[in-house]
Amino acid sequence: MSKLLVVDDEFRIREIIKKYAVFEGHEVTEATDGMAAIEICRRQKFDLIIMDVMMPELDGFSACREIRKTSATPIIMLSARGEEYDKIHGFELGIDDYVVKPFSPKELMLRVNAVLKRSSGTSTGKTDAFSYKGLTVDFMARIVTVDGNRVDMTPKEYDLFFYMVRNKGIALTREKLISEVWGYDFFGDDRTLDTHIKLLRKSLGEYSKCIVTLSGVGYRFEAL
Repeated sequence: MSKLLVVDDEFRIREIIKKYAVFEGHEVTEATDGMAAIEICRRQKFDLIIMDVMMPELDGFSACREIRKTSATPIIMLSARGEEYDKIHGFELGIDDYVVKPFSPKELMLRVNAVLKRSSGTSTGKTDAFSYKGLTVDFMARIVTVDGNRVDMTPKEYDLFFYMVRNKGIALTREKLISEVWGYDFFGDDRTLDTHIKLLRKSLGEYSKCIVTLSGVGYRFEAL
C-alpha cells in the first residue's frame, strides 16, 4: 500500500481521485490548498503527491517549490492549462509528471502506478563516477559539477542525464530513452523528453554540446 497526498481545492476532484486510488489499494490523505499541503508534508511522509496548480492560499507551483526544499517525494501536477511554459516550469521545479484537466481517472491511476514503480526502483551498479574535462558526475551521490560548481537538477533530469552518460557514445532512440527513464508504461508524449533535454542543456552550460541530437532518431551523449 502506498500513501498518497491529494491536493486540490475542488471537493469533487479529490473525491474521484480518492475513489480510484483506494480501489487500487492506496491510502489517501487530502489537502485543500498549497499551504495545507506543506504543513501536512512537514508532519507526514508520502510515497507520491498529486497536486493541482491553481488553488487559493498558495498555488501548486509555489507549494511544490517549498516541498522540494526538504523532500524528493514524486509529484504529479494537475492543471487546466496545457501550455508548454507551464509544463517546463513544473519540470524545472522537479515534478515527475504533468496531467491536464479534464483527465481520465483510470489514466491518472496508471500514471500514479508508473511513477511509484520508477521511484521504488534501485539504481544499477556499474561505475560510480565519470569525468570529462571540467564535467564530473558522481552517480552514487547524485552530484554533477561543471568546472567545480555543483549543478542543481530535478530528480528526472538526474535520471535522464545519468542514463545517457552511462551509455555514452551510443545512439539512444527517443523510445529507448522514454522507456528506460520514464518506464514502458509512461503515458506522456515525446515533448516531455524534449523538455527535459532542453533543461539538461541549460544546466550543463558549455557541456551542453555533449548531448547531440540525432535527427529522426533521438540523442547521444558524446565526450571526446
